[in-house]
Amino acid sequence: MAGQKETHEFKTEVQQLMKIIINSLYSNREIFLRELISNASDAIDRLQFKSQTDPDILGTDTEFKIKLTADKDEKTLEISDNGIGMTYDEVMENIGTIAKSGTAAFLEAIEKSKSENALTPELIGQFGVGFYSSFIVADHVTLITRAAGSEKGVKWMSAGDGSYTIEEVDKESRGTSIVLKLKPAAKDEQDFTEEWVLRQIVKQHSDFVSYPITMDIERDEPVTDDDGKPIEGKTTHVVREETLNSMKAIWTRNKTDVTEEEYTEFYKHLAHDWTEPLTRIHFRLEGTTEYTALLYIPSKAPFDMFNHDRRHGVQLYCRRVFIMDDCKELIPEYFRFVKGVVDAADLNLNVSREILQQDRLVMNIRKNLVKKIFELLSGMEQEQYEKFYTEFGSVLKEGIHSDPGKQDKIAELIRYKTTRSDGKLVALKDYVANMKFGQKYIYYITGDNLSAILNSPHLEKLKEKDYEVLLMTDPVDEWVVQSLTEYDGKKLCSAEKGDLDIDEIDDKKKNEFSDLFDFIKSNLEEKIKEVKPSLRLKDSVACLAGDNHDMSAYMEKILKSSGQEMPPVKRILELNMDHPVLVGIKALFEKDKDNAALKEYSKLLLDMAVISEGGKLENPARFSRKVGEMMASALEKPA
Repeated sequence: MAGQKETHEFKTEVQQLMKIIINSLYSNREIFLRELISNASDAIDRLQFKSQTDPDILGTDTEFKIKLTADKDEKTLEISDNGIGMTYDEVMENIGTIAKSGTAAFLEAIEKSKSENALTPELIGQFGVGFYSSFIVADHVTLITRAAGSEKGVKWMSAGDGSYTIEEVDKESRGTSIVLKLKPAAKDEQDFTEEWVLRQIVKQHSDFVSYPITMDIERDEPVTDDDGKPIEGKTTHVVREETLNSMKAIWTRNKTDVTEEEYTEFYKHLAHDWTEPLTRIHFRLEGTTEYTALLYIPSKAPFDMFNHDRRHGVQLYCRRVFIMDDCKELIPEYFRFVKGVVDAADLNLNVSREILQQDRLVMNIRKNLVKKIFELLSGMEQEQYEKFYTEFGSVLKEGIHSDPGKQDKIAELIRYKTTRSDGKLVALKDYVANMKFGQKYIYYITGDNLSAILNSPHLEKLKEKDYEVLLMTDPVDEWVVQSLTEYDGKKLCSAEKGDLDIDEIDDKKKNEFSDLFDFIKSNLEEKIKEVKPSLRLKDSVACLAGDNHDMSAYMEKILKSSGQEMPPVKRILELNMDHPVLVGIKALFEKDKDNAALKEYSKLLLDMAVISEGGKLENPARFSRKVGEMMASALEKPA
């Protein structure tokens, strides 16, 4: 008995997405079939995984398959599976909207691509929204599904016009069927009801899918006599179900027998990514531990790379039987961008995640996979590696903090732009090789804006000495420098904290300014912990610095933006004793210590230090007013 039909509007971002897919992918229309077959294969995978702890969920329907049914007269194509299916709530959550965690990132990517005039398939492929590719070829889409273990089915329909209907229906068996009412094909376009067209697409894009992709084939066959010999002139019309794909697991084949096209198509199926992978590694280990691995590094980072709920990309099999996807136990978090398959012959088919964490075989596989991935990354040509690092460098750097045992290996792989690299990425080993004579430390500075830190007053003296400084702009860099305190025997030194050890203070001049510094500190003691002469500044008058173990300004900003309560952090106000402004303030102080302007100058010096590092003033209106008054006063004086 059917339930009440409801009509809903597509979310705005889905309507945008569908327009982009239809407009940008029309020349590659056959992609829709690959995406729907991949979704069907995933649904069977998930059911197979669930059945290992709940065998009764399969009932009597244990022969998994994906079936294509084309109707030339009605101009329809149906893709059906007997996988895990969906409940009413799951259909509402998965179709008609984009996962909540990805909505903001998706819209941001859409806007960025618009501004760059580059609406491409690559963008769409990152968001795992292959179902919507149906509307490239269909005027109308009907989805009928029944979740394993449910008694009722669900029917979803849309003409791709901004709305859809959904209702409960009766459905005999579990799984999902998608029926496409195809758009009329132009003279030079493929007809997706033609047998040869469907065969060709499956062979090209989905031949390696682990489950039979079947289709009923109609043909006339000769009638035979009792001896099995054809009777001349007599034929009979038969319908036979044929399997269109070889189901040959690509990872089980010798890599010399696999073409580049096959590797690429398997990746696209596995990762639901419409772009080609950057590189891959395919190997088999035999001996006491036997397993095969086919791992890919994508060419583009997914939009949800830093979402804690995102799935890992490695699937685990045992003798081609799917065990689980999202297998975190095989790959450390800082390699979570890797996609692929691991097939371990001796793995327990009923293994649980808890057992996996302790399983010696799994631990051994993980050790070898990590070793192979490090070898793959370190062996890349420079241009290819820079493409990789631009996409995944910030993820890789997480390992510096999270995996001390691999810290040295990761340190060899990390790269930074520097004050002398002209925008190019520099390895730490190259930095050390280019250190100036007498330079003791590897200098760095952190911040969220490359231009701001490149022009930071903290770097003025370092630049004067032509000392190279690493420019760190990823939030994770704050954790990198806490863990990676030295490299190749050279300690890392923050340009904004502690002693740079590049010059010595002129004690005579320091004594001359000491009373003024005490006065400035007394006026700012609620904001700062000390005022002292600077060995960082050359052209600027003031900057804020910290002691060696103080939190950096960028770290404070990161923690505040994450909602953490932060106690007020007092920093050191460093002043340039050679700067004409400070020399003038000193002269005024010595002439009239009670001059009201001196207190204002103290506040202005702090404000200038905050602005110079990209910070926010507590009272920007007061700063603007005071600077305006000073300018007006200076302009009134005769030249």
